[in-house]
Amino acid sequence: MVQKIEEGERKRRGRPRAYDPETALRQALETFWAAGFSGTSLDDISAATGMNRPSLYAAFGDKHSLYLKALNHYWAQGRAEMQDALANRRPLADELMTVYDKSLAIYFSGEGPPRGCFAIGTATTEAVQDAEIRSLFAQGLKTLDKAFEDRIRAAQESGELRADADAAALAVIASSTLHTLAIRARMGTPREELRALAQKSVAVMCGATGT
Repeated sequence: MVQKIEEGERKRRGRPRAYDPETALRQALETFWAAGFSGTSLDDISAATGMNRPSLYAAFGDKHSLYLKALNHYWAQGRAEMQDALANRRPLADELMTVYDKSLAIYFSGEGPPRGCFAIGTATTEAVQDAEIRSLFAQGLKTLDKAFEDRIRAAQESGELRADADAAALAVIASSTLHTLAIRARMGTPREELRALAQKSVAVMCGATGT
């Protein structure tokens, strides 16, 4: 009987821990967000997730693969937030400000100083030398532009904006405002100042009102 109990204890001790991939990916993302891709080691990620190196490799691949998964996860969340905010249920100006308010909430989240945007803060430094990161980063930016452009064109169709307004250019301005907020948040500009900046940008974009 004693021998069976001891064998059972050894089996339980030897059984690998179960990890929630979604939780582990978010924890890895947070670690990359704090120190960047180059500044983050697998040991850092292991400490953050509670997973040893073999478990990390089995679940996500090497550090580069894990970072790409984290970046893709971040973009996927952003797409979902954009679709909800720009659903054409309210005036364009209100929906644009919803995008910026939600973004500022992300940029000022976490412990310590404001972190800004995960993609802007980490992918820009790696994109020059890393083609895979550059490609995924570019796809994310194009998705942002398209979401803004689609909503702006809907505002044109409803008469909220002039039909001759350059929707593609306005979309790039909308995206660029997001990038500016992210960078300035990271350099320490107060949140209320950034929101005021977003409001001014929205006023410019929505200045081509219909008659």
